[in-house]
Amino acid sequence: VIHAAKDLRVEEVPAISPGPGEVRVGIQAGGICGSDMHYYSHGGFGTVRVKQPMVLGHEIAGTVLEVGSGVTNVKPGTRVAVNPSRPCGHCKYCLEGNRHQCLEMHFMGSAMRFPHAQGGFRQSLTFAAAQAIPIADGMTMGEAAFAEPLAVCLHAASHAGPLQGKRVLVTGLGPIGMLCLLVARHGGAAEVIATDVADYPLSVARQVGANSAINILAEPDALTPYKADKGTFDVLFEASGNEAALVGALESMRPGGIVVQVGLGGDMKLPINLIVAREIQLRGTFRFDREFALAVELMGSGAIDVKPLLSRTVPFQNATEAFALAQDRSKAVKVQLAF
Repeated sequence: VIHAAKDLRVEEVPAISPGPGEVRVGIQAGGICGSDMHYYSHGGFGTVRVKQPMVLGHEIAGTVLEVGSGVTNVKPGTRVAVNPSRPCGHCKYCLEGNRHQCLEMHFMGSAMRFPHAQGGFRQSLTFAAAQAIPIADGMTMGEAAFAEPLAVCLHAASHAGPLQGKRVLVTGLGPIGMLCLLVARHGGAAEVIATDVADYPLSVARQVGANSAINILAEPDALTPYKADKGTFDVLFEASGNEAALVGALESMRPGGIVVQVGLGGDMKLPINLIVAREIQLRGTFRFDREFALAVELMGSGAIDVKPLLSRTVPFQNATEAFALAQDRSKAVKVQLAF
């Protein structure tokens, strides 16, 4: 439970029996996300602030313990990935099919609304049965807890169009950038180049399929060859949220290239003349919808292997240690809590 910046506590809370259409899941794995780290380090991000004690966590998986009346998609003992999104289903965006833009979205572990939407870093969580997605028998709980961030990247890729045969650049190799790399490879990209400012994630990127992984801090001119003849890359997944990363990559984009801005940061100053002259398409991407079930399917079939990205699993009682490790980019890509 986060109470304020750097005030993270393990507390007893009552288990809640499932009502009609609900399930209670014993959570076994929970991935620490960038937003969780912002709540821990700063008490929030942007204008969002923790105003009451809130359970963190939205990258979670576990086993169904109880089901309420009317539940047919799972039963006690079913192993599931938990979709943290619960759109209202009746606002104008839900009715348009854009449920991830829901005006009344309940998203686990989020202080964007008040009272806050409590999260899933707990031993037992009760929620709508539709949010419980069964996983393959061979999938570990650690893998299943990657479903949410992988869904984010699959949604980002949907904005990039077909990736078959494309030359792709990924900037920023946190968990989201790394998963964008895996999605680009799965999509048939001919070449994937990755950049970051830390050596450890670059080494992991090479392991999971980057043709080249560049420390842009140590080699600031490394993208220069890709700027020749009005640029090389067809698609950029910008996953750092850093202005320098985006601006530094734009000159290597070919005319008509697509930039998918995945990472969140502050406001940026962009070279509009370059974007206009090269007809570069800048596209935002936010959360996910149907991609969550697709993420579970792709991991379950072995089409996308996220296991190399899991750096460490830490018992939830040592949550403070886990959060410190998750912020250490010299040692970790993704850190998960075990319940």
